[in-house]
Amino acid sequence: MQSIQNPIVNTIMIQKSKFICKLIPIQNIPEIKKELDQTKLEFPDATHYCYAYICGTEIHVSDNGEPSGTAGMPILNVLQKQNLNYILAIVIRYFGGIKLGAGGLVRAYSNATIEALKNAVYITLVPGKLITCSFPYSDEKQMEYLLSNAQIILKEYQEQITYKIKITNEELEKIISQIPCFRIEKDILMAK
Repeated sequence: MQSIQNPIVNTIMIQKSKFICKLIPIQNIPEIKKELDQTKLEFPDATHYCYAYICGTEIHVSDNGEPSGTAGMPILNVLQKQNLNYILAIVIRYFGGIKLGAGGLVRAYSNATIEALKNAVYITLVPGKLITCSFPYSDEKQMEYLLSNAQIILKEYQEQITYKIKITNEELEKIISQIPCFRIEKDILMAK
């Protein structure tokens, strides 16, 4: 399964209309609403905010006032042809005064997405876990060694040391018996 490494913003002009495509890697559905709300604040006077997303098995499109099937579906088709997942594509349109017709809109929304994807770095996603583990100070060197293939995102030093870690399921299976005390916070997707 593939996604993109970082958010991308790209602009194209077609018949005096401006099409701004935002590509955003996502992990879950609540992130989508947040990103859509942020986009509307960022581009408050846009004519349309059309989008498509693929988040696991959840797929949704919106034409946001454009004729049915002329915006959201073309965006989605581009994402699907690239075998992308866990991605949100929003195309913001500023109407330039020239009507493009149904075929022209399909091409415009498709091309806006295609051009933005040319700037993307593709990544392979693998299942992982966000875990928290606590251990005595005397085990710190051993834990650092064990977790060398994990991403330690937080270290807290109190009575014991506590790490918050992102780790692939494959790596976790290799070391699970050697980690003294841990709690799985949630399932996540990680770049391979």
